[in-house]
Amino acid sequence: MRNVLTLTLALGLSVCFAQNKQLLYGFDEVPQSLMLNPGTKVPQKKHFGIPFLSQLHINGGSSGVSVFDIFGESNVDINTRIRNKIFELKNSDFFTATEQLEIINFGWRANNEIYFSGGIYQELDFISYFPRDLAILAWEGNRDYLDYPFNLGEISATADLLTVYHFGANKQLTKKLTAGLRVKLYSSMLSARSVDNQGTFVTTLGGPDSPNIYEHTVTNANVTLNTSGIASLDGMDSSEIPGEIIGRAFFGGNFGLGVDLGATYDINNRLSASASLIDVGMIFHGKDAETYEATGTYTLDGIELIFPPLSAGQPTLPYYDNLEDELEEEIPIDTITSGYTQFRPLKVNAALKYSFGKTVGKGAECDCRNMGGGIDRAQAVGAQFYSIFRPKGPQMAGTLFYYRRLWDFLAAKATYTVDSYSYSNVGLGMVTDLGKFNFYIAADNLLHYGNLAKAKSVSLQLGFNIKIDEE
Repeated sequence: MRNVLTLTLALGLSVCFAQNKQLLYGFDEVPQSLMLNPGTKVPQKKHFGIPFLSQLHINGGSSGVSVFDIFGESNVDINTRIRNKIFELKNSDFFTATEQLEIINFGWRANNEIYFSGGIYQELDFISYFPRDLAILAWEGNRDYLDYPFNLGEISATADLLTVYHFGANKQLTKKLTAGLRVKLYSSMLSARSVDNQGTFVTTLGGPDSPNIYEHTVTNANVTLNTSGIASLDGMDSSEIPGEIIGRAFFGGNFGLGVDLGATYDINNRLSASASLIDVGMIFHGKDAETYEATGTYTLDGIELIFPPLSAGQPTLPYYDNLEDELEEEIPIDTITSGYTQFRPLKVNAALKYSFGKTVGKGAECDCRNMGGGIDRAQAVGAQFYSIFRPKGPQMAGTLFYYRRLWDFLAAKATYTVDSYSYSNVGLGMVTDLGKFNFYIAADNLLHYGNLAKAKSVSLQLGFNIKIDEE
């Protein structure tokens, strides 16, 4: 238990991920910017992502603690550092993990009007909020917390492993407006979620009729865990599990439908606005689905002693074994095999961009070429907004950016982002077009790259494409 809690606070945080891709949003030289806004401007005639290499996205972060906070050099004892962080963290702090790997990505312009694009990508999405009360109970014990109601409702976590098949269309509707739509088919491989729980756990002195000195009472418990794709793995040989999970990526699991919507509007030939809604959809879990429920109000008076703290470093296993046995006996867990529906975490992007400097591309020789539409220029500044809907509310981020086309074959975008992780996130993305070969790389939190253990979030995105520009 002690090691588990330590890892949860430290190592678990250091490898977590988040979904904001502020460096790629609006970076039109990168074909994958279409995945963040299906209504973005598309400069190329067609593109083909190199399979499994067109986009790798990993982004690590935690809203409340870094690895350095726990394991960095310090004169403070590690147990004290863990305890301090447990009390500093709030139940709204979270650990997240998102990873994306593109398998196929392609696009082409038809009849010089509509740009079609499609592909397949694999995604992992995980979030767990910090169960502060339960962490205090485990680390401190309940000796000093008699009559304190530990909140079971702080248990809140979701995890999904899925494959997404998508196809979209992008069209410039007027000289000022470009819009796009992307349809998605979700194939879920594994899913687990436990949200909207409730209940309390209280230790009190037993009354005159109580068989023990202390009574442990669970009040109004309602804890639920929804799973799909997991029950059938129980008892399976470990060597067979990877093949089983990979098989579900190709229409072997549960399915869902979703759409992405987006648009870009040129307010004038220097100022433009854009916005998108990503993953407006749901997954229907009916195959290999199980829901576990524990409900009710119970008094556990068969445990004779209070629970010693994990921080004491003494043998504690029998006490917690007793607690587990009592809970299983008094609060039975019901297993329900009916399916459930899960909404995808909706992402919202928006941006305002002001372009300046010399013109580039087709409009380089004359700013008036587009008659009120946007003109491609060598530099731009702007602001972006990002939000993702999570079980306890939206998580938001704001970004200021500077874009510059350095040469015809090289462009860069620098960002400063304020989010739940930090107020000092500086990022840099670069894209190069060498002939028909397109390569991009983007990284966040550059100020912490000297010691990544101090960063509460780190990010890396890169990819290789074959891109054929408009003539």
